[in-house]
Amino acid sequence: MNDPAPGGRPHAPARDLGDIHLRTSLRPGDIGRVVQLHGLLYSRECGYDHTFEAYVASPLAQFARNDSVHERIWLAERGDRLVGCIAILAASPDVAQLRWFLVDPSERGAGLGRHLVDQAIAFSHAQGYHSIVLWTVSGLNAAAHLYRAAGFRKIAENPGHLWGRDVVEEQYELSPVPPSPHWARGGRPA
Repeated sequence: MNDPAPGGRPHAPARDLGDIHLRTSLRPGDIGRVVQLHGLLYSRECGYDHTFEAYVASPLAQFARNDSVHERIWLAERGDRLVGCIAILAASPDVAQLRWFLVDPSERGAGLGRHLVDQAIAFSHAQGYHSIVLWTVSGLNAAAHLYRAAGFRKIAENPGHLWGRDVVEEQYELSPVPPSPHWARGGRPA
């Protein structure tokens, strides 16, 4: 299980979270499953149209072609079903970007989201990134709470019309990148 992923990208050993299996190597069909999960959930929960899937698919395809040891994706599966994901991409040599964070509604509230954020922060620290940025939208209150609890702070808001809806994009930053999230160091949720 410690063999490099296809294309030579090393990955961490798989971990089990109860019946949930976490892996960091892409297999055939994974890109489509990540895009589909995002498309279906954001359509149902936020009313986004099909252009949101294109927004997810384009950089995800580029990530799959990059083959960088400084970037990683985590896929959480229960059986054959994708139930969560998160990724760290290089925005610059010193700045990581957290992307594609999503937990299926059937798995929310059990700690999977927190565990995925833990993995992303620890990896970013190990890679020597000085900060992590992420973009989200207002109204995703549980995710925003998790980001703040991990030590992220909101640094920008940008209203606009995307994915068939009026949205307010929010940018969060974690700087400097700690070896573990704020909550693991005894911090209190924001």
